Amino acid sequence: MSTSERVTPPMDADERTSLASWLDFYRATLADKCAGLDEEQLRTASAPPSPLTLVGLVRHLAEVERHWFRRVLAGEDVPDLFPGDAGADGMSGGFGGAGKASYEDAVARWRAEVEHARALCATRSPDDTGTLGEARPTLRWIQTHLIAEYARHCGHADLIRERIDGRTGV
Repeated sequence: MSTSERVTPPMDADERTSLASWLDFYRATLADKCAGLDEEQLRTASAPPSPLTLVGLVRHLAEVERHWFRRVLAGEDVPDLFPGDAGADGMSGGFGGAGKASYEDAVARWRAEVEHARALCATRSPDDTGTLGEARPTLRWIQTHLIAEYARHCGHADLIRERIDGRTGV
């Protein structure tokens, strides 16, 4: 995903298209925040004291996609993408081992999870449900939750990227 793939969601679309379009918009925004940086920059925690990095965000969002779409929505029994990933800072879900991870590996795993999620969503109604303990979240709820998750983390990526090379926007 790159800037050329980042499309503003249509303002007059049906619910299914709107949810998918906003999620893809933020997925592309994350990819754009990482574009043009080298490995060292992608692993740079540029907003001390936070250990958060761009590669850490990509890893985290790969795990988020996997959790909500595969485990919760589809009921798949899939392992963590980054087992034992919590670092000394206690961050987990892809964040912890980001300092030693390659962006190439992280983005490949993230893209695979995104494609898997798209395929799962294409065959379901927004009213279809998954299972999270006692809860039965709908696909609509899951997509809305991921839109919020991506929007929040794209804000983090904005700050990290600006500290690295001054680039803003996108």
